[in-house]
Amino acid sequence: MPYKQWKAASGAVQCQMIDMTYPGAVPMHKVNFDAKTEYDMIQNYKVLQDVFNKLKIEKHIEVNRLVKGRPLDNLEFLQWLKRYCDSVNGGIMNENYNPVERRCKGGKGGATMKGCQKAAKSLQTHNMHSHGSGDSVEPRSKPGKNGITGGTNSSAEIQALSKEITELKMSVDLLEKERDFYFAKLRDIEIFCQMPELEDLPMAAAIKMILYAADAKESALTEAQEYIYQSQNRTDVEDENEE
Repeated sequence: MPYKQWKAASGAVQCQMIDMTYPGAVPMHKVNFDAKTEYDMIQNYKVLQDVFNKLKIEKHIEVNRLVKGRPLDNLEFLQWLKRYCDSVNGGIMNENYNPVERRCKGGKGGATMKGCQKAAKSLQTHNMHSHGSGDSVEPRSKPGKNGITGGTNSSAEIQALSKEITELKMSVDLLEKERDFYFAKLRDIEIFCQMPELEDLPMAAAIKMILYAADAKESALTEAQEYIYQSQNRTDVEDENEE
């Protein structure tokens, strides 16, 4: 599975999108940002579905389809999720939300404990100097630098997520156009086969068997070919009887 496709299918990005929209609503310690197996991905989607239920978001997540990594399924879900988040926050990013800090609270695959401790230590140092005496110039400059770095990292993370969402949305648009194109072709074939002059012909019936096949896992081609073969045999037998 390609890297971007795997990231979209893991469910971790979706969890963080909801956490960004509803800060603190997602138990990030349960989110696995390094989920690569279907089992781990399913656990992430369970977390997301629980949050949906808690927030009364009426959306059933098709987990079994998403974890397969099919591009269209994942892109459609991400597009819906982006529209939902935009409807809540007006499309405006929460500048106070720190995705890196929230990932520190994530499960396997989130920020390392050492990195989290370093970030926490920097924040603690910043707060101590901010409330300290104004006579010392040197200590005040260092926490300021840390604060800027933290803000820059947060903004960069938000921009990266926004860019990824935009790219995925563009891919969805292209896939939807391609889907509509081929659907129109299939619809033309269906109408053609329903013409009074053709609808009773075995070939038209076989084509409709393929078009109306309900099980997407198995091809109806073999069944349609068998139908044509049997129809041809019946015709041959009838011709022989007439002779």
